[in-house]
Amino acid sequence: MRARSPAISVRNAQRVLPVDLDGVRAFAECAGPLALGEECTESNDLRTLNSVAIILVSDRRIAALHRKFMQVSGPTDVITFQHGEIFISVETAARQARKFGTSLSDELKLYLVHGLLHLAGYNDSCASERRAMERVQKRIVRAAERNAQAAAPV
Repeated sequence: MRARSPAISVRNAQRVLPVDLDGVRAFAECAGPLALGEECTESNDLRTLNSVAIILVSDRRIAALHRKFMQVSGPTDVITFQHGEIFISVETAARQARKFGTSLSDELKLYLVHGLLHLAGYNDSCASERRAMERVQKRIVRAAERNAQAAAPV
């Protein structure tokens, strides 16, 4: 029996940059089941969660979370809590988009999938795990983008 995909909510808790919240929500609805289907040797909290909350925040807010829970100063891109919260810094996503020649939307999608994969049991603490996670991330982002476009109203 296949596990039921948790309900995914997306909330914009920052006012620094405009975000296509409907687009992020549509993408998240497609990415969730794809991440759930990933088999990982680690524990898979995504299979047991009823809901996942994706919260878009400012650098200031994510830096406070980074310091409080990881004892690291400064902002980061995404922080995932195993009980189903994924915090994504919109400002960091915008900086990374400029650096890598992508869009804010592309970076947010990548971070969203990254957080979901952490909930699915993936780890990126060493180079080999990071490479494996990046391959899966890219595959899920492409598939979820296709699915979200196909589901979009005409």
